[in-house]
Amino acid sequence: MFGYGLVSVVLVLYLAAVGVPAPAVGLLLALTLLGDAAISLWLTTHADRIGRRRVLTIGALLMLVAGVGFAASDIFVVLALTATLGVISPSGNEVGPFLAVEQASLSQTIEDRERTRVFAWFNLVGSFATAAGALAGGTIAGALIGGGLEPAAAYRGVIVGYAVVGIVLAFLFSRISSAVEAPAAPDQSIVRRLGLHRSQRTVAGLSSLFALDAFAGGFVVQSLVAFWFSVRFDAEPALIGGIFFGANILAGLSALAAAWVARRIGLIRTMVYTHLPSNVLLIMVPLMPTLELAILVLLVRFSISQMDVPTRQSYTMAVVAPDERSAAAGITGIARSVGAAVSPLFAAPLYASGLPGLPFVVSGGLKIVYDLLLFVGFHRVVPPEERD
Repeated sequence: MFGYGLVSVVLVLYLAAVGVPAPAVGLLLALTLLGDAAISLWLTTHADRIGRRRVLTIGALLMLVAGVGFAASDIFVVLALTATLGVISPSGNEVGPFLAVEQASLSQTIEDRERTRVFAWFNLVGSFATAAGALAGGTIAGALIGGGLEPAAAYRGVIVGYAVVGIVLAFLFSRISSAVEAPAAPDQSIVRRLGLHRSQRTVAGLSSLFALDAFAGGFVVQSLVAFWFSVRFDAEPALIGGIFFGANILAGLSALAAAWVARRIGLIRTMVYTHLPSNVLLIMVPLMPTLELAILVLLVRFSISQMDVPTRQSYTMAVVAPDERSAAAGITGIARSVGAAVSPLFAAPLYASGLPGLPFVVSGGLKIVYDLLLFVGFHRVVPPEERD
């Protein structure tokens, strides 16, 4: 997550600095997320068979591929190939096979009533790491530019740092205990599709809704919002990194608070009741007349926007069978990746148009639709820990 935060602040700025036009930037971001989705779908639906540690290590090596590919060339064909095959996050959010395998591993070793709390802490650590990465990415780029490097070279240095993170992760994942591996399935005769059996309809419904939410979120990925602050208010990279450092800290704290709220009102209500006001605040960001007010509204939005993350993850693990968890987490995660992959094709040209604030409005409006559909469709599907 530190690596994702590190590269997210500079990725679009780097592509712009090496001369990639705005529509092509949107295509590259889309290819990045689509490639991650395709590779992750295969890895996560086979993780329990080929080994969870092995899948995590492969994901780390794909981060290395992405970092080296983006840093080594500014030729569009090479960048497109790297974006498709490698693992890199333009948003600062989780991509690749990691999260699905990690969620399944954690759910296997903890009680149902502890799941949301553990996932909240898990997300808190991730958010803090993302925040530190965003701060480091902006600070390093700013220092290199201040030291006389051209912007493209400075941003390239940060991307090389992302490749180094991939190497470190590959080593660390290889050292994880074998206790994370999935147990043998109790009934080998069960017919599965993409690793699922009895929960296929549930996972399909959740996946479609999560895809809508991610499509909406793709209009305001961290890299594009960083670009918006640069264009709208002429903000420096170091300041942008500081903004997202604070935003991710608040997001992490909001995820921790989600466990407390969910124990009192339930997972679905926590997801919906906290997400709705955060989307109204998102729509308000481009309406702010000054940089200070825009930052304030964005930070307030982040203080509640991520309370649906650990609850969404916990809910997905709760309503499927234990031997479907890796696949369920992977498929719903892929659905989110596909949704997020499409929207940059529309978002990047909007940011470059005369209405750069429009993506915020589109994103917030679509997310409100998602919240309402989620509540209507799933408020009666109760996880085990809430049935008493």
